[in-house]
Amino acid sequence: MSLAANPYEQFKHDVNMSASELEKWLQTDESKAVGQDSGDGESIGRHSGRRIVEILHKNKADLTADDEQHMHKVHSYISRHLAQGPQHAEDVKDSRWRHSLMNWGHDPLKK
Repeated sequence: MSLAANPYEQFKHDVNMSASELEKWLQTDESKAVGQDSGDGESIGRHSGRRIVEILHKNKADLTADDEQHMHKVHSYISRHLAQGPQHAEDVKDSRWRHSLMNWGHDPLKK
């Protein structure tokens, strides 16, 4: 079975930060400084990050259709954003690009 055929496995592959790492990241000034405003003064990515933390804390059997829809949204965002990365690796560490991805649970520097 391919990852694309299994939204849960794709999500687990894309989201390479643990729930605790993501929770800690979302409290930083760098996290707060990036992303498109959702209309309430906070970015869409930060809202998504908190939802990702909730999903990471759930057992697979407890996931809802809404959770699966959000997992697909996370996959779509991470896939698109990774394709738009900086041209030079040395530009990544403190980049808004990386920080935005981290709000969505993916740290491109994490192996």
